[in-house]
Amino acid sequence: MFDWSDLRYFLAVAEFGSTLTAAKKLGVNQSTVQRRILELERGIGHALVRRHPSGYKLTEFGEALLPAIQDVEKAARGVERQVQAYTSELHGVIRLTCPEPLVSRISESALLDIFHERYPALRVEFVMSDRYLDLSKGEADVALRSGDPDDESLVGRKIGDSIWAVYASCSYVQRHGRPQNIADIGNHSIVGFDGMLSNHRAAKWFANIAPNATVASRNDSVLGVLHAVKSGVGVAPLPTTIAGMHDDLVQVLPPVKELHRGWYLLTHPDLRNTPRISTFFDFVIEKLDLVHPILMG
Repeated sequence: MFDWSDLRYFLAVAEFGSTLTAAKKLGVNQSTVQRRILELERGIGHALVRRHPSGYKLTEFGEALLPAIQDVEKAARGVERQVQAYTSELHGVIRLTCPEPLVSRISESALLDIFHERYPALRVEFVMSDRYLDLSKGEADVALRSGDPDDESLVGRKIGDSIWAVYASCSYVQRHGRPQNIADIGNHSIVGFDGMLSNHRAAKWFANIAPNATVASRNDSVLGVLHAVKSGVGVAPLPTTIAGMHDDLVQVLPPVKELHRGWYLLTHPDLRNTPRISTFFDFVIEKLDLVHPILMG
């Protein structure tokens, strides 16, 4: 029927009885007030004000509508106050859960220092576990995870790529040589994925390409697999970001396409638009130039 914002012009004229005074109050010119009042009347279909020698007075219909329009103004100001209070709540802790190997990479980068400098009342706290923490139960606020999100209760966006390749230690290569291709992995000792990682894509890939390989060690964490490979007991696929940090590891085969996945920043829908979480999300997206080296090397 009409533009809700035009109601404020009507209220100003009703209060001051003058389009000139109303214009000064609203910070616009007088012609704008007059035009918006006419548009409001056109939308409603009835005259609301009449010009008199002493100024503007409300019509009978305008008088009848005035209390309801004043209620609209009160409600709008209440919304403004709530929004202001909400957006001013940029303080507190953001509990971030991510794979343990990423903690040192994030901490050693400038990412969090810049965030804390910009938002001194906000603090990022790492929450670590051997399992995926349940954001819907409040075990963490934000998750940084690789792989296609399988929890439909979470929202977020892709912020990078997770790339995996096959690695061995320098000592292993010296003793046993290196696989010549993927099919050759079955002729080498491998480090298997166990426990919570038994359904990991890397475990399934191993089972598919080297079902009869000798398993020298099994581990239920990526860090465990990393340390087993570093010890020289066998070969295994590892994230290039993490494995590339270790000089005693050799990438014996190039990145495996089947193991590529995305990195996702995730949170619960109830938290996504809260000030501290939305601020953190916006910051991470803004600083992808810093985030990508952390996630992708």
